Amino acid sequence: MPLFTLLYFINVKDKSRYFSWFLILFSISELLVFAEFYINTDKIFDLYYMFGNLLYIAAYCLLLLEVCKSLDFKAVLKNYKAHLAVLSILNGYMVYVLITIVNPFLFNNSFMIGIELIYNIVMLLLLSLSLIAYFYNDNKKSLALFLGSLSIVFSEVIQIAYFYITDQDILNFVSTVLFVMAFSFYYYHSRISLEYRFKAAS
Repeated sequence: MPLFTLLYFINVKDKSRYFSWFLILFSISELLVFAEFYINTDKIFDLYYMFGNLLYIAAYCLLLLEVCKSLDFKAVLKNYKAHLAVLSILNGYMVYVLITIVNPFLFNNSFMIGIELIYNIVMLLLLSLSLIAYFYNDNKKSLALFLGSLSIVFSEVIQIAYFYITDQDILNFVSTVLFVMAFSFYYYHSRISLEYRFKAAS
């Protein structure tokens, strides 16, 4: 992840503020995960868990803002009512399933459950809005952003299955491949020139 961030800052001239901070915060949280292997976090697990996940949530929120830059929400609400309704129902179901899976492992800790809930809502909202942005803009830049978001959400879901359902190595491998694919798409998105197709709100 830090290598993707370094590539972005070296090779991309027209940098997005939101996307830049998304990469920085995500990289910091990934480095914390790496550092966990070398330090004893048992005594400060709650603090470590909270800080790491809040960084991920903040990073995803910044990426959401990046997606929203290309949207005219009045036009979106007018033209994609059915899409938004279906996506809202699917997201609600997915959040319920994910919380149901992790809840027994969080020892009924309401704070941790709240963090997980917010994390999953933000992640699925990112996927939904990036899909709507692709429908709305219909260009390669939006497609790359959607494919990146799709890959990272699938990576997260498979990682949950690996952590909480079965620790088969193939799941960890697939999750890692999807994670790398996600940031490859995000990097490609950042290199494509801005060519949004703005639509009339009427």
